[in-house]
Amino acid sequence: MTVHETRSGSGLILPEYAPDDASHPPLDSGEYRSSTLRHPKQPLQYLPQYLTEVTGPLLGQDRCGEHDSDLTLQHDGEPLGERIIVSGKVLDSAGKPIPNTLVEIWQANAAGRYLHQGDRHPAPLDPNFSGTGRCVTDSEGNYRFVTIKPGAYPWRNHDNAWRPAHIHFSLFGQAFTQRLITQMYFPGDPLFYQDPIFNSVRDEKARERMVSRFDLDSTVPEWALSYKWDIVLRGPQATVFEDEEEEDDD
Repeated sequence: MTVHETRSGSGLILPEYAPDDASHPPLDSGEYRSSTLRHPKQPLQYLPQYLTEVTGPLLGQDRCGEHDSDLTLQHDGEPLGERIIVSGKVLDSAGKPIPNTLVEIWQANAAGRYLHQGDRHPAPLDPNFSGTGRCVTDSEGNYRFVTIKPGAYPWRNHDNAWRPAHIHFSLFGQAFTQRLITQMYFPGDPLFYQDPIFNSVRDEKARERMVSRFDLDSTVPEWALSYKWDIVLRGPQATVFEDEEEEDDD
């Protein structure tokens, strides 16, 4: 992977990485119909980054509340659905853990419904499930969430279109300009083959890196099943991230 350096408006030298067109989806992905209206039509214009954009704000542990990482404890009652644990490591391209990184998730509930005014899927909302969480990686780069396994949902992109069950992940470095977004899927989902968002990642091995693995060792007996999913930043084993220009709620 080729790395270039550019100088920010404050004189700081920032790394730039060559785009990975083999694994990252194109901005305009024909089968993902809404990308036709969302992708940039003109060449991108890069804005200068000054000290504020590069170094702030602080995104540490004080950003997280007591139950932010356990989505089953955020309300008075327990949410409906299959309780699961999702955990893993955030790593760099050399396999070194990345500590103190803010990780956020959002997802549909067990019925495949988001708590969002734009979601009109005729599935029930769960008053005990908001579908959002956050945590900060520990000194070894570990993150851990307790949540409910999300349901599939229709999204009208094509005939009888359904999105596979997935959880959105957002990672921050030390500033908002260092945000990366991706999606985690579950193994063996029968909807993979017909989902143009999943398949917009053209490299098969890159697609496989978006799929978590069931992990019996980290389950809690008689309480919750567990899935492991490591997030790798850059390098040949990198997780696939969405480009900021095509960020969406699907």
